[in-house]
Parts: sequence; C-alpha cells; structure tokens
Amino acid sequence: MNWYEKLNQYFPIEEMKSKEHMELLLDEKSDIYHKDEGKHHVLMYVELPDFVFIDYLFVSKDARGQGLGHKLIEKLKAKKKPILLEVEPVDYEDTDTEKRLRFYTREGFEHASSIAYRRRSLATNEINEMEILYWSPTEESEETIYENMKKTYNEVHTYKDNELYGKSYQPANEVLTLDQGSLVPKPEQIEDKAVDSQEKLVSE
Repeated sequence: MNWYEKLNQYFPIEEMKSKEHMELLLDEKSDIYHKDEGKHHVLMYVELPDFVFIDYLFVSKDARGQGLGHKLIEKLKAKKKPILLEVEPVDYEDTDTEKRLRFYTREGFEHASSIAYRRRSLATNEINEMEILYWSPTEESEETIYENMKKTYNEVHTYKDNELYGKSYQPANEVLTLDQGSLVPKPEQIEDKAVDSQEKLVSE
C-alpha cells in the first residue's frame, strides 16, 4: 500500500482529504505542509512559524506498542512550538477512537474545551464534530489555539476546495467557535488583574 492508501484505510471518509488535495499541498505548499513516511508510519503535518498542526498520524498494527508513535511526537516536540490536532470524540463502539485519545493524553496533550469544531463533510454531507487537542512547551491560551486552528483551516483544509471537490467548505468562523465563557484564566492573567485592581485602589 502507498502512503495515501494507508491513511485512507485507517481514517474515516469524512476526515480524509482527497489524494489530489494532499499532493497539491505537498507540491504547492511544500514550505509548510510535510510528509514523514516510513515502513510502519505516515505522518502528515503543517509547520508554521509559531505552531505545528498534525494533519494525520498513522502507525501500522505491526509497529504499535514499540514506541514509534511516541518517537514521532517527540520529533515534533523538539521543534519547541505548540502542537495542535483534531480527534474524533470517543465512540465506545469504535475502539480506535478511544486508543487515539488515550495515546495523545499519555503524550501530554490537553483538550481545548472552549473550542467547538463542526464541519460538514463534502464526501458524506454530514456534520462532522471533532475535538481539538494541544500540547505546548509554554502556557498557551485557548484564544491563540483557536486563531491558529482557523489559520490551518483556511490555509490547508480548504485549500483550492472548489477546484478539487467542485464545492466549498463552510467559512472558518462557522466551523470553529470559541466559547469565551468556558475559558479558564491562566495564573499570570489572574495576577495581572490583581495588580491592576491594587493600582486602581491606590490611584483612587
């Protein structure tokens, strides 16, 4: 099997880009879209100046449990940039979804719980819900993750979509939404607010 067949066999149809789409990205966006391929793995990822996005990560059954997935993630972590990705919500009838989530949790990824992702699949015409996970070497706000996800959606997911599929995906602000009410302030943000309050009291 070639690299695309491996991905196509493993990932649900509603999550897959067409082979033409991915080859176009590798050709026309080779500065940001990359393929890391070996006998037992396929890793497709986006690297921009301030973050990395994992588009697809496949490890063959023969190599699972040997630490290959961990090594690939460590290679990306060595870039010292936040790493973002999309995963399916856990479906207990599909053990792969649970295994994927467990793997990324073990690797230190967190759920960006304030970000919702709902995209209509051009292949099935059904709404596809995904969860956003992230790992960061520094304290990264979910607002920043949200903006970076929109950038990925616009530059990669919807690249030449009308030309490739004969129709267009929804705009980013329809697919990705940020729930400001569920954002948890970082400790430094709380400290800044406390300092501001003290300064206000002093000035009054």
